[in-house]
Amino acid sequence: MNLFNTLVQPMVYQPAWQGHLKLSLVTCPVALYKAVEPARRGTSFNLINPETGNRINMKPKDPELGEVNRSDLVKGYEVDKGLYVTVTEEEIRNLRLESNGAIQIERFVAEAEIDRLYWDAPYYLTPDDDLAHEPYQVIREAMREGGQVALARVVMSGRERQFALEVRGKGIVAHAIRTHREVRPAGEFFDRLPDGEADPKMVAIAKQILRQHEGPFDPTAFVDRYQEAVRALIAEKQKTHGLTRSRKTAPNEAQITDLMAALKASLGGSSPPAPRRATKSRAAASGAPKKPGAEKKAAS
Repeated sequence: MNLFNTLVQPMVYQPAWQGHLKLSLVTCPVALYKAVEPARRGTSFNLINPETGNRINMKPKDPELGEVNRSDLVKGYEVDKGLYVTVTEEEIRNLRLESNGAIQIERFVAEAEIDRLYWDAPYYLTPDDDLAHEPYQVIREAMREGGQVALARVVMSGRERQFALEVRGKGIVAHAIRTHREVRPAGEFFDRLPDGEADPKMVAIAKQILRQHEGPFDPTAFVDRYQEAVRALIAEKQKTHGLTRSRKTAPNEAQITDLMAALKASLGGSSPPAPRRATKSRAAASGAPKKPGAEKKAAS
């Protein structure tokens, strides 16, 4: 089967988070699903040894000591060039927040009040069981009629996240909101630009060019040509060169046969036969003639 046939088959999505959506005393079980698939995960590669087909695992190395055990390492935060504050895994774990399992709606604001720089990853917020549909609808319609965005907090993976919840059709989309520390001040980049007005005649010509290129937004019109080219290359190489199989994970005929024999022996209470060498497959590969009746014995 072609490697990319799975892209058009129905997907079973795993929730990124499960808990309850709470608006005052109204609550219902919900689940968060990632609404987008980041492009950087579209095509990823592993390092393969072409002689064996095995995947190469990168081991940590110290510039002075060479290879070291990952279990002996600690996390370090660089405060200056070559200067680090080190912390242990236990210290990090102690900072993790306990989750109460709820997306707690705190307030409602106009969507225009949230600077677009603060909008981050979107999630689909859905009811998590049949009994949740009614309270979910109540919260959704209250938000729709209010015409505002709900701000809510939730603890995910030990970290507190803020979300902006907006109604979309029959559902709710939860957008993660960046913190103020994450957004760089625009003035640090734009204040250095020179003052002054643009030439009105040039602006008039630019506006005419803009009108010539007006049109609706069509997300399907934008394609990552690099990712598409990489996928096409992989599909073509699979078609013309086949697949590289790892020696470490590839089962041989003898292993499969011995496993079936062991299963049958387990049912009958007898001991499985001793492991056999894959001499038959070697003989077939070398072109040696088969013994008479070999097919009949194999079939039985």
